[in-house]
Amino acid sequence: MTGIDLTFAPPLRGTFYRAIDPSFREFAIAGSRAAGRYSRANEPTLYLSSSVDGVEAAMIAHQDARAAAREIVEIDVEASGIVDLRDVGALESAGIDLADATAPWQDIAAAGGTPTSWSVRDRLLAGGANGLIDPSRKRPGLWHLVLFRWNEADAPTVSLRGTHLAAAN
Repeated sequence: MTGIDLTFAPPLRGTFYRAIDPSFREFAIAGSRAAGRYSRANEPTLYLSSSVDGVEAAMIAHQDARAAAREIVEIDVEASGIVDLRDVGALESAGIDLADATAPWQDIAAAGGTPTSWSVRDRLLAGGANGLIDPSRKRPGLWHLVLFRWNEADAPTVSLRGTHLAAAN
């Protein structure tokens, strides 16, 4: 018993999108290679968007830190155990303040600190979550799917489609 009573979103199934460096296409579903909003550098995390517009909005915050050449790939996902951070009731049941998830993190991580969004991940993992739905900060109404675990027993499944879309700016 974890003492954390999470409210999970209904299971998700569909196509999601991810911007990648084309030279690392074979690793598109391996997860992030660097620290992210919800992940320390040693914690593989798969950051996906529910739409191409969502990918483009997410890339606004990463223009300086990522490769110049990017393409958007399609990824099929079946996921359960996801906490929707847009749902006030889910936040309350998890004991999470949305401000902790949306607070700036890059400068804190670069200085060796622990961003509050990493604590959000830790709390959700302790409660048995496989990931979260993250509302877009750059484009309200858009959202992202962040997976902490995938393609292992009792975890979401993801697969890369054989096609890719136009380059991401």
